[in-house]
Amino acid sequence: MAEAEVTNSGRRIHGPTPPGQGVRCARTTPLSPAEIDEVAALIASARRDRGRIVMPDALRTRDWGSVMAVMDRVNALLAWPSGGWKIGAASVDVQKAEGVPGAAPGQLRRDAIHASPARLPGDLFINYRCAESEIAFRMARDLPPREAPFTEDEVAAAVEAMMPAIEIGDTVFDDWYGASGYLGPLMDNGGAAALVTGTSIRHWRDLDLANARMDLALNGVHIKTGFGRAAMGHPLTALTWMANWLRERGRSLKAGEIVSTGTCTGHFFVAPGDHLIVDYGVLGRVEAVFE
Repeated sequence: MAEAEVTNSGRRIHGPTPPGQGVRCARTTPLSPAEIDEVAALIASARRDRGRIVMPDALRTRDWGSVMAVMDRVNALLAWPSGGWKIGAASVDVQKAEGVPGAAPGQLRRDAIHASPARLPGDLFINYRCAESEIAFRMARDLPPREAPFTEDEVAAAVEAMMPAIEIGDTVFDDWYGASGYLGPLMDNGGAAALVTGTSIRHWRDLDLANARMDLALNGVHIKTGFGRAAMGHPLTALTWMANWLRERGRSLKAGEIVSTGTCTGHFFVAPGDHLIVDYGVLGRVEAVFE
């Protein structure tokens, strides 16, 4: 593996726009209901056809409510069985770089969740494989909607187990960081594509997850290190955010669902043939080969 092939963000296969350099579109006003339907139909069609699209200029906006409405509509149109959720932009650094006002969810397809060590078939992905080292949780019971926000203690009590994980992002847009100028990957289900989970740990509350270290290696070469605190200061804080995001919308975080709480090593683009290992120390390691 030649040094020039790989940067701190992985292989240079994310399109022509460098990380954090997407040009932010001028429009900040909401999409109309008809525009929301049009954007969602474009994305859902490209997902089904495994193609690339460029968002028409007239449909580009950074209005956060519109972005979330499109994401919900895309998921409704595709209606893929859900295995849980991933949290994007949980890191303040990512939010600043991409101009995102806060964290954003994406729904995990049930058939795209794999146990480590995993061989991930190419048909899981359309254009990209953006790997992120994360802490995930599997829920033991439902957290149904209610008026009062859930506390971290309440959410922790509903957890079955914690797992180290690699979340892999993808999007139908032709230029990953270029599309961030109008928050395209967030409209496209938050970029959620696949998840690889490590060993389940039931007594996780005894662990210092905020300072859990993650060492990412590509094809046997160490690339970078991250820590659990990158996800909103603590993975449990991020999980609680996810439960409350659903609660605010009259929805439940459900028993058996997995929530991956946000990248702790940033974006890392890989290609078919790559072998990725993330060593989480006492939490174990997670391994994926990309076919």
